[in-house]
Amino acid sequence: MAGRAGSRTRPDPTGIGLDALRRALAAPHPTTGSDRPPVHTPDPDRPVTAPGPQAVARRVRTALTSEFRLVDRLRTHTRRSADPTVPGMPPVVLVHGLAVSHRYLTPLAETLGTTHPVYVPDLPGFGLSAHPGHSYNLRQHVSHLLAWLDAYQMPPVCLVGHSFGAEVAAALAADRPAAIRALVLAGPTSDPSARSRRGLVGRWLVDSLREAPWQVPILVRDVLDARPWRVAATIAHSVHHAVEEDLVRIAVPTLVLAGERDPIVPPRWRAQVTRLVPDARLVTVPGAAHNVLTTAPGPVAEAIRDLLVPTLAR
Repeated sequence: MAGRAGSRTRPDPTGIGLDALRRALAAPHPTTGSDRPPVHTPDPDRPVTAPGPQAVARRVRTALTSEFRLVDRLRTHTRRSADPTVPGMPPVVLVHGLAVSHRYLTPLAETLGTTHPVYVPDLPGFGLSAHPGHSYNLRQHVSHLLAWLDAYQMPPVCLVGHSFGAEVAAALAADRPAAIRALVLAGPTSDPSARSRRGLVGRWLVDSLREAPWQVPILVRDVLDARPWRVAATIAHSVHHAVEEDLVRIAVPTLVLAGERDPIVPPRWRAQVTRLVPDARLVTVPGAAHNVLTTAPGPVAEAIRDLLVPTLAR
């Protein structure tokens, strides 16, 4: 949820100033169980630049669009890039964390979209996807994401999961390795030493002091879209999941990625994750906190491209 270093303004991936945020919260949510065919729609979340020093916010267009498909009987929203400038590149699928949506992953999607087809689905109950009446547990999210891959008839993808999304991605890669070309576990939860609601929320509070404050409207909108009860239930799913059991079963090239200042994924835990995955290496992004995919899209995109280079030669 950040901008690029050295620019006078930092892009806001959601395009929500406070007025836009109020309008968005007043809008109806998508309904569950739509029978409509897949539709391709204009971007409902066109970004604006967030005000930086001596900058004025203004609305800009992105190379991303939105579409909805019926996946496992649930109307599912996906943010996707246009055709990349480099043909033949494997698709990259970004999986968001437990309280957020496609919005905060927009900077990375835009950066990677210049070389790879990029897809950012909203998990059930989050972002612009339909809201089931209950909170999906981790295995249900994995099942839905597998159905999403089948619906899009994807070749093997580079799957990038962030935070709780890294738990989902790890379980999917362990269960269906043939669907995955490479895996990125970014800020993977949850560290066994803080595997409780109190421990996880406490680390989030510390992280909030290390993140750029302009991200707050994005998080508020995402939490309100998902409903606070769903966020709380998903926290419970995360802290009751032993991700280690999936990590040791991963059989694809894997990048473990974390921000240097991430208190949710401290150095000892990120090193342990790297050791548990049979074919993994660790990249730490200097200066970044937990939302590294948003605040450092350039370095993260380069790390993902470096991971994919050996797989392209196979």
